[in-house]
Amino acid sequence: MRSRALLLIAALTLPLPLAAQSVQDRARVAAESSRAKSGESDTLLNNYLTPGLSGQPVSTVDASRQFTPDIACRKTATLLEVLAQPSASGDLTAVRISRDTNLDGTFDAGATLPVPVSGICANGVISCDTGTWNNCHFYRWAVDAAQAPKLEAVAMSDLAGCYCINNSCGNGLALANLPTVLKDLGGGVVAALTTSDPRYGITQARIEGPVIAYVGAQSTSCASSASLGQVAYRSNPTAIAGDASSAAASSSIFQMLSASPAATSRVIETRTCKIERQITLSSPAQQDIISRIAGGYGEVANNSDQISFMMGSPADNSLNGGGCSLFGYHMTLRISDPERLTDVRLTQYRFDDSIQLWIDGQFVFADPANWSGSGVPSTSCDRKTNWSGWANLDLKPWLTKGDHDIELRVAVGGNGEVFAQIDATLDTSCRIWENLVDGCVGYAANAACSLSGETVDGVTTVLNGIHTGLKPIAQTRIVTASTCSVRLTRDFFEKDRRYSCTIDKGIADPDISRGAYIIDHSTETLLADRLAGNDGSYSLTTRNFALPERGTVNACEPVCKTRKAQRNTAAALDGVTGSKQNTPVGWDYLYHACQDNNVCPVGDGEELVQGCGCIDDFPEAVVMMQSMRLGGSDLICTRTVR
Repeated sequence: MRSRALLLIAALTLPLPLAAQSVQDRARVAAESSRAKSGESDTLLNNYLTPGLSGQPVSTVDASRQFTPDIACRKTATLLEVLAQPSASGDLTAVRISRDTNLDGTFDAGATLPVPVSGICANGVISCDTGTWNNCHFYRWAVDAAQAPKLEAVAMSDLAGCYCINNSCGNGLALANLPTVLKDLGGGVVAALTTSDPRYGITQARIEGPVIAYVGAQSTSCASSASLGQVAYRSNPTAIAGDASSAAASSSIFQMLSASPAATSRVIETRTCKIERQITLSSPAQQDIISRIAGGYGEVANNSDQISFMMGSPADNSLNGGGCSLFGYHMTLRISDPERLTDVRLTQYRFDDSIQLWIDGQFVFADPANWSGSGVPSTSCDRKTNWSGWANLDLKPWLTKGDHDIELRVAVGGNGEVFAQIDATLDTSCRIWENLVDGCVGYAANAACSLSGETVDGVTTVLNGIHTGLKPIAQTRIVTASTCSVRLTRDFFEKDRRYSCTIDKGIADPDISRGAYIIDHSTETLLADRLAGNDGSYSLTTRNFALPERGTVNACEPVCKTRKAQRNTAAALDGVTGSKQNTPVGWDYLYHACQDNNVCPVGDGEELVQGCGCIDDFPEAVVMMQSMRLGGSDLICTRTVR
């Protein structure tokens, strides 16, 4: 009796609705409460998103409690909004920037770009004559003293990742890639703003048609100064990897997760690689091409690409040969770069009485020409006078890469002298060596890897595995070496790629055969099972079972269809659209979720078209959307018939 009394007292203390409701009834009440606060985008925005971003109270689903989120020092639902409208020429002729400068949730500053946008860069824009790539001017994003975005004129070399969007590069590029164009355009503005004042950050970006809106907050610090220690990674981003590695090494949770079977089994990893054009310049000095390392008695560099070598004994009657004697003079020339040795010649010589030139022991030249042997020309070789000549003899065939011994011989009868000059013409110009280093060849050849992203000189050409259709403008760079510089224009200099690769870590996939057997062999009243034994055999079992009682649910959510008369007030170039129609009044069709007892909530001015039920107007909706899509396509000016 006492236990019954306690149970009765406990039942009476419960709230009457809670005690009377079943679990399903309570679930329905909770679902209805949640739907009332978040069932539509407007209610979700008004009840949660807007107050959460603006620091206003947010209530729970059952409205029993309220709390005020403190996400940041100051917040705004929209910090920055960029509107970009492509024109028929493909240029963005109307770009408007709206800002919330004091983060109070209201736009209080705005500006419209004074120039059309023909090209987009990571940090600026390019403006040309509309529809062409003529008379282009280059602008970089910056901020003024009031932290307002502005454009400053710069050289194109100060911009990065530029690409063309107007009709000079293809029809409809800006419209076809509008989300990417908006992100690149707005990203440059945001980068300029956050670089100028790192206290403010972007928490969300959303695109709605031709508008990209950035949700921002002062979340880095509550200080009034823009100089903060919390933004150290901005000036030194390479420190992030080291700090992250240190944090991971000291975290027991990270180590446990990284060693878990889920982390060590087959996964999809992102691999990054680069295709880079490596450029080397060479402008050697004279001694890097040809040099005198022994012998001879002098050399004269006439200019940077000409040098003369002298050898012999040029003083008059400096040699005494008696009846006939041989005198030999050697000079060793080192040829380091024969490709840059344009010309080498024996140009002028003087002697008394006969002369020979030998290179590496091979006879090359003689005067008189009949003296070709290694001995004296005659027992008495005195020719009674001094001789000179301009041989203009090409010595390049003998002067290959390496060291070469050049021997000047003279046969003297009585007194005499000898002199020879070798002139070399060099190519000391700036030469370019290009080498395309492909660090992605391994991933490209791997069947387990697929290209998921590519950026060419800052321009996104592949995004999420899909080609964007954008191509970078040919880049011009100045490459400088120690002695020269060259201006180069190439289709690309650097490609950054991302590959998604399926990696098998060697761990077998989990055995799901038991679950498959249960699903395939069980019924609503019989549960079949298969158990594996230690010896590899299987035992089959069956037993009766019943599913719990399930409540009834509607086949669909009942909706109703209404219509409301609406006058056509849309305006076009030729005036108001309704004024061109025979009947300017049309119908707006609306769908409502039915209330309890299948009551249609017909609004003011509406008339019921179809009562509550499972309405299927999907075919009609498809036709309407397709008509709108094709109508919009017809309004785009292109150069080809579509």
